[in-house]
Amino acid sequence: MAELIIQIEKIKDNIRYLSEYFEKHNIHWSLITKVFSGDKEFLENILTEDVISKIGSVGDSRLTSLKNLKAVNSQLKTIYIKPPAKMYADEIIKYADISLNSSFSTIMALNVAAKKANKTHQIIIMIELGELREGVKRDDIMGFYGKVFQLSNIEVIGIGSNLGCMYGIEPSYDKLLQLSLYKQLISAKFNKNLKYISGGTSITLPLIEQEMIPEDINHFRIGEAVFFGMSPLDNKQFKELYTDTFEFTANIIELEEKKIVPEGIISDANIGHTVDFNEEDSKETSVKAILDFGMLDVDKEDIEFMDQEISFVGITSDMLVVDLGLNKTKEGKTKYKTGDKIKFKPNYMAVARLLNSKFIEKRFE
Repeated sequence: MAELIIQIEKIKDNIRYLSEYFEKHNIHWSLITKVFSGDKEFLENILTEDVISKIGSVGDSRLTSLKNLKAVNSQLKTIYIKPPAKMYADEIIKYADISLNSSFSTIMALNVAAKKANKTHQIIIMIELGELREGVKRDDIMGFYGKVFQLSNIEVIGIGSNLGCMYGIEPSYDKLLQLSLYKQLISAKFNKNLKYISGGTSITLPLIEQEMIPEDINHFRIGEAVFFGMSPLDNKQFKELYTDTFEFTANIIELEEKKIVPEGIISDANIGHTVDFNEEDSKETSVKAILDFGMLDVDKEDIEFMDQEISFVGITSDMLVVDLGLNKTKEGKTKYKTGDKIKFKPNYMAVARLLNSKFIEKRFE
């Protein structure tokens, strides 16, 4: 069975490094674990006391994941990082200490649920800054906050935004400055102190080094940089974070020299994806290997061959075909044989899908 190998100690070192880095820059942060979909084994391995001591909260976008976070450590402060569905207000109050919100009717439902549970629920109100995902429209901000401040069991602790997730709108000093100015306007009009301006995610990290972050942006929500050591803004390693935190290996279940061009009439019955071929290569052959995973497990575009001499041929629901060329080392020896493993470097989406596949083993190192 194909296997995802997870370098736990390197991930924990990344968390420790970022905790020190943010502390140096007077920034609070939340560790976002949604890539692991609430996997208890992972959470137990990663969320040790020495690691979480300087993290403000641990967040996810799924209720089941928050339940598992609380099950692993009931003292964890949890944050629900997308606007909740109104129908799950009771569960949000039970499992999330903080939630990000953009709908007043949902916040009212949370207020009712919090009152029923004899709790005060903390929220960060998200503002739309051009990404066209979640967020209150800028024209409505003052009225929106005014209504929320009147709710008895809701404590507004901040203002936030989400950039770079859907259209890839880059965070910029001007965008983040808008958040800062709105916070000042709200504080002045309502005489309220908003503790957090949550304007940072992994994509925003390079702006800290460039001194392009307004001084009072003081809360970051970080997932990808922790687990992969990179910022999506430039797809480069951030500072000294480890980037070799995951490895995906698949088994060769067949290895044969076969033709490059398929034989017969090609119909529309195929369910897989293949590379284009040239009819002029109909007499040519190459060594092909079949691996034990497919489209149900991961998108081929999200994994990269560690051996650059291997190329993609085709993929079906449960098998991947690759071209090994001559399958020879520089010394002329056979490079791969049936039963050997092919190694891949997975990206964020690959890891998320592989962890959700019941056909993929996972191993912590």
